[in-house]
Amino acid sequence: MKEDQVVAEEPGFQDEEESLFQDIDLLQKHGINVADIKKLKSVGICTIKGIQMTTRRALCNVKGLSEAKVDKIKEAANKLIEPGFLTAFEYSEKRKMVFHITTGSQEFDKLLGGGIESMAITEAFGEFRTGKTQLSHT
Repeated sequence: MKEDQVVAEEPGFQDEEESLFQDIDLLQKHGINVADIKKLKSVGICTIKGIQMTTRRALCNVKGLSEAKVDKIKEAANKLIEPGFLTAFEYSEKRKMVFHITTGSQEFDKLLGGGIESMAITEAFGEFRTGKTQLSHT
């Protein structure tokens, strides 16, 4: 059995993935009209999770969305996906799934704490002409 097949069969993995990418068109079933959904899409908010992560103030700045509409949209989004918190134990279980990808250099892997971490964003920044581009091409 391949490693990616094992990950797909873990309980809760599919639910988490589906909840991340629920299209905002689902809001129609909760009383949000199509015009408001198009306004959200026009500013780049295309998922229910995107609505939850956007502040009320930012949503109110979208042309054509009043505070009352924003409250209704937020309420409908929260009905579709419960905004929740993780316990420390749940978070530690998620962290156990993280693995490191080697860069090919043992010394560089030491600097990165074992390599480039999965399920994370690794950023290279610094002065110009210090090798950031070469790092990304090797």
